[in-house]
Amino acid sequence: MPFFSYKARNSNGDLVQGVLEALDADAVARQLFSNGVVPTSIEPATASGDASIPSLWRRIREGRVSPIDVQLFSRQLYTLIRAGVPIMRGLAGLQESSVNKAFRKVIQDLRESLDSGRELSAAMRRHPNVFSLFYVSMVRVGEMTGRLDLILLRLAEHLEFERDMRNRIKTALRYPVFVLAVMVIALVVVNIFVIPQFARVFASFNAPLPVLTQFLLGMSEFFVDYWYLIFAVVIGVVIAFRSFISTKAGRFWWDRVILKFPIFGRIVLKATLARFSRSFALSSKSGVPIVQALNVVASTVDNTFIAQHVENMREGVERGDSILRTATATNVFTPVVLQMIAVGEETGALDELMDEIATMYEGEVEYELKTLSSNIEPILIIILGVMVLVLALGVFVPIWDLGRVALKK
Repeated sequence: MPFFSYKARNSNGDLVQGVLEALDADAVARQLFSNGVVPTSIEPATASGDASIPSLWRRIREGRVSPIDVQLFSRQLYTLIRAGVPIMRGLAGLQESSVNKAFRKVIQDLRESLDSGRELSAAMRRHPNVFSLFYVSMVRVGEMTGRLDLILLRLAEHLEFERDMRNRIKTALRYPVFVLAVMVIALVVVNIFVIPQFARVFASFNAPLPVLTQFLLGMSEFFVDYWYLIFAVVIGVVIAFRSFISTKAGRFWWDRVILKFPIFGRIVLKATLARFSRSFALSSKSGVPIVQALNVVASTVDNTFIAQHVENMREGVERGDSILRTATATNVFTPVVLQMIAVGEETGALDELMDEIATMYEGEVEYELKTLSSNIEPILIIILGVMVLVLALGVFVPIWDLGRVALKK
C-alpha cells in the first residue's frame, strides 16, 4: 500500500507530522481522527530523491532491514524493559549489538528522536519501511496504557507468526515453480536446437507433412528467427504488469483475481484471514477500541480486496451494526467462523475467539501447504504429458511413416 505524509493538529493545537501507510488519503484521515488529531494536509509520500552513486552504494553495502530484525528487536526490547532497564539505555545496547548496519542506523534515529522529546511510537513512525502502521499503532497503545513491555512481547509473537507463514508458503511453492521453470527451459531448448535438426531431415522427404508437424516447424522457426522479439515482449509484459499492479486500481484487481486461482487462491484467502484474525485479537487484547482496531488491522492485510472488506466492517460498526452483521456482509468468512464471532460478541470474549479463528485458519493453511505438492503434481504431469505427446506426434510420426514406406518398397 502507498505511504502518505501528513500534517495535523492535536488537541492542544500543536502541529504534528509524519508518514502513514494506508489504502488512500481518506483512510489516513480516518486513522488520524481516530487518534484524536485533525489533519490539515495529506499528500502522497515521495522518496528523498538522494540517488547519488555514493548513497546507492552505501545502501547496497548496508543492506536492508528484514522482518526478523524487527522481530528480534521487539523480543529484546521487551526483555530489557521487563528487567527494569531504562528504554534509552536499552536502545543503546541494542544498537551496539545489532549486526545489521541499516537497522543500527534506525535504532540510532530512535534514540535521537527520544532525546528530542518524541515518543517511541512517533519516532518509529519516521521509518514506515521498517515499522508498519500496525506496529506503530500497537506501540502507541502500549505507551498510553503503560503496558509497552507486554505489547512488544505480543508484537514479537505476531511477527514470528507472520514470518513462519511466509516461509511455509515459499517452501511449498518452491517445487512447482522449479518444475514449471524446467519445463519452460526445455520448451525453449527443443524449439531452438532440437526441432531444427529434424527440419533438415523432413526437408529431404519431399513429401507433405502432417499439420501438427508443420505447426511445430513453424513455431521453431519463429523462435529461432525472432527470439529477441519474444524476449522483448516478455520483458515488456512483465514491466507493464508490475506497473499496473503498482496502481491502486490495478492492485485491487489483482488481489481480487488471485483469490479465484485454483488451489493457490484458497491458500491465500485462508492465510490472509488468519493474519486478520490474529491482528484483530492482538489489538482487542491490548485495549484498542473496535473501530480503531479494524482501521489499523486493515493495514496489516496484504490483500487490498480483503482490506476493503475490513474497511466496510469498520464503517458498519461505526453505523451501529454488530461485528457479526458486518462480517456476514463481506461474504468472506465461513459459517463456522461467523458462529464463533456471534458467540464472542454475546459472551464478551471476542478477542479469545478471534485467536481461536486464527488458530483454525493457521491449521487449515498448514494442511493446504502440506498437500499442495500432491494437488499440483497431477496438473504438472498432464501438462508434461501433453508436451511429450505433441512432440511425439509432430516429430516422430513423419519419420515412422517414412520408415513404413521404405519397408514396403
